[in-house]
Amino acid sequence: MFAQIPQGQTDSNNPVLYEEVKLSKSAREREKYDNMAELYAVINTLQSLEKAYIKDAVQPKEYTGACSKLLVQYKAAFKLVQGDFSTVEQFMKKYRLDCSAALERIKEDRPITIKDGISQGNTSKAIADIVSLFITVMDTLRLEIRAMDKLQPDLKELMETMNRLSILPRDFEGTQKVKKWLDIFDEMSASEELDDNQVRQILFDLDSAYNAFNRILHDH
Repeated sequence: MFAQIPQGQTDSNNPVLYEEVKLSKSAREREKYDNMAELYAVINTLQSLEKAYIKDAVQPKEYTGACSKLLVQYKAAFKLVQGDFSTVEQFMKKYRLDCSAALERIKEDRPITIKDGISQGNTSKAIADIVSLFITVMDTLRLEIRAMDKLQPDLKELMETMNRLSILPRDFEGTQKVKKWLDIFDEMSASEELDDNQVRQILFDLDSAYNAFNRILHDH
């Protein structure tokens, strides 16, 4: 990290000269600043997301996924600075972070759209992972990446993560739709690609499964 400071006064005809000043004296100190910057950014982003949801500027299902991911990222980021700050409130006070909505989310450890009782333990991380995998697979397809070996790993991980999430019923329609496509991939060679009709159908099925997943979150 560097900061620039003027070396002296100047008139209108001469530019100010600057010299670089290192904000960190070692790689360890630089990493410390980087870690604090990451935490600062996550808290600010969470605050902005909360305000956007309150203003109805983001859809509930999009909010739920984004908030779940940010809470997981917050936990990882805070662990890296715990040697200097015992609580997130101390960090926010030192760096004058006025983010009361984000702090409330952090304390509750769940998106506001998810009712109490289902975000304990690893559940919050599983929810974030499932949302991320749904989006990843659908975005991959929209980028016209259709080969079996490019799609199957993420789809398989999505299936396994949903199976670990206890709040999902055994006959959950989203799991069934994902399993259907995994069975199709099992019959394909690694380099074989989906055709146009298959791409259209899998996108429809994944979008339906994703919506069903969000309904489960909102109903619990």
